[in-house]
Amino acid sequence: MLNLIFAAWLVPITIIYVVYQRFFHPLAKIPGPFWASLTRLWLTKHSWDGDMHEALVSVHKKYGKLVRTGPNEVSIADLRVMKTIYGAGSKFRKSDWYSVVQGHRKFDLFGERNEKVHASQRKLVSRPYAMEVLKDLEPYVDTAVEVFMRKMEALKGQTIDMGNWIALFAFDVIGEVTFSKSFGFMEAEQDDGSFKAIHRALENGSWMAQIPSTFWIHDSLIPYVGNWCAINNRHVGVRDFAAKEVSSRKVRGTDRKDILSKLFTIHDEKPGEFDQNGVISMATSNIFAGTDTTASSTRAIVYYLLKNPQYKERLVHEIDELRAQGKLSDPVSLAQADSMPYLQAVMYEALRCTPAVGYVLPRVVPSEGLEVDGHFIPEGSTVGMSAWVVHKDKGVYGEDAEVFRPDRWLEGDPGDKKRFFFSFGGGARLCIGKNISWLEMSKLIPTLFMHYDLELADPAKEWTEKSFFLMIQKGLEVVVRPRATKV
Repeated sequence: MLNLIFAAWLVPITIIYVVYQRFFHPLAKIPGPFWASLTRLWLTKHSWDGDMHEALVSVHKKYGKLVRTGPNEVSIADLRVMKTIYGAGSKFRKSDWYSVVQGHRKFDLFGERNEKVHASQRKLVSRPYAMEVLKDLEPYVDTAVEVFMRKMEALKGQTIDMGNWIALFAFDVIGEVTFSKSFGFMEAEQDDGSFKAIHRALENGSWMAQIPSTFWIHDSLIPYVGNWCAINNRHVGVRDFAAKEVSSRKVRGTDRKDILSKLFTIHDEKPGEFDQNGVISMATSNIFAGTDTTASSTRAIVYYLLKNPQYKERLVHEIDELRAQGKLSDPVSLAQADSMPYLQAVMYEALRCTPAVGYVLPRVVPSEGLEVDGHFIPEGSTVGMSAWVVHKDKGVYGEDAEVFRPDRWLEGDPGDKKRFFFSFGGGARLCIGKNISWLEMSKLIPTLFMHYDLELADPAKEWTEKSFFLMIQKGLEVVVRPRATKV
């Protein structure tokens, strides 16, 4: 009897909900997948499967500039509103998606949703990440590059997992510039389990963030059921590792002006605003986000060059010409890399084709709402843009926007191309670690191709790309051979 009564209520309520969502909801006229208009399971499924980057590109091709990806969420491909949503001074705050990333941490530049708090926190710590300051750390990046090159020499003629070696390099660089100490992953030729912990956190957190209540329910049950949530690797495992390294670095000291030395100074000057937890939080972010984003982008550069040998040859020609003129050091310096037009074009193009973040960056519409492409999106709705979609805009990047072609960055005025370059986010929320990443890539790529001729072990084989917010690629199997031309 009770079952019949329950069904008698459930069926009409479900029908009313479906009818409202499909025909009367403020977003009802915005096209999109049917199930996305009714539930967040469309977003959750693609987050679970790791193919969100492909799904977003596909639905925008099918439905146009606006796509309803959730009951109250819209993915936008109209570049005219990019500055409105992400520009400096934007009133669009980060959505609850980021609460899962932040957890209970009070100081978290990436996860913080209160714009005033974020602005205050970023102002405190931005200086150590400025490029002119990071240049002081270039010799220590050189140390990591030299270890990488020594390992390549030992592996010449063999087929290696270049993607993994790039990840080992990125981790060791973070150790050098943050803690004045390499983690020793390249020397050991393997990591200490950190890669698996970070990847499990990304895989787990990417789908839980689509339904934040799942994370917070689990969080409340931890005292009774234990910690089963891998996203807590970021809040606990990686954070504990960072805390240990921060403590070790403080005890041993250093003559280097590493990132921690500057963070310690900020803590000493303003302990009320930037306590020890803030220092550990920044160190954790350097490890958790700074390694995988750089590794993903560096892999993309190598992969596209090897898949397109004609562009690899042009880059090698630029390297050889400058080397013959005595204009390149070994390792290549940042200033030299910045003055290499074709290298810069290759880097921008690889990051355009494979941005390190595979999702939209979700924001909440403020009180005045948002007008886009003839549709009004009301206050409280979630909107966002994906670099994977933005970077395929033919109005900006040309009719061949879906292919890797570095020359596009050398044609005409590159202003719009760079203005809509979204690999590191934009506006006040521009990735604070962008300069570290750019420094690493600028030095490793030209130095590597100066010395070695790289080829894919199987040129016909495509690599695999999974998006668990950050991109994780597998299958960059490469044969390393010394250059035929003596350097």
